[in-house]
Amino acid sequence: MGEEEFSELFQEFFHQLLRVAWRICGSYDIAEELTQEAFLRYYERRHKLPGGQEARYWLIRVVRNLALNYEKRLGREHKAVGVYARQPRDIPGNEGERRLLEEESRESVRLALAQVPYKQRVALILKEYAGYPYADIAKILRISESNVKIRVFRARQRLAQILKKEDIHVP
Repeated sequence: MGEEEFSELFQEFFHQLLRVAWRICGSYDIAEELTQEAFLRYYERRHKLPGGQEARYWLIRVVRNLALNYEKRLGREHKAVGVYARQPRDIPGNEGERRLLEEESRESVRLALAQVPYKQRVALILKEYAGYPYADIAKILRISESNVKIRVFRARQRLAQILKKEDIHVP
């Protein structure tokens, strides 16, 4: 793979990988570093690695592994998340206040998602936030498609339990 092909790959997949990394680790700055690290690793091995769709799968696996290593270093995998603010069910007409409440709701979901077990969380993020079909997720995670469906289902269940327990309403 030449410089131009790598540049095209970077342009095409960087933001998608960044979103995946951000959803996994919860920090935009760290996600950006992890994504850049994944592309650097790909660049260093570009002559040995596949291009196209297979390159995307490889990059997502690397981002996933880097994010897991990051979480382990911080001891965050089983860290309890703090108390959540209760989300009001009625959103007032004030636009500024409505935006603030929506942002608080997104943050509450992000924190709740951080409590979902890692393997389930990654599958759910790839399905719901990155928009991958089950077959692609199976290739990325190197597991069966039925296993992906089970992980996504269990992640949704766990997320719903956490949100209900914390009495968080998501509009």
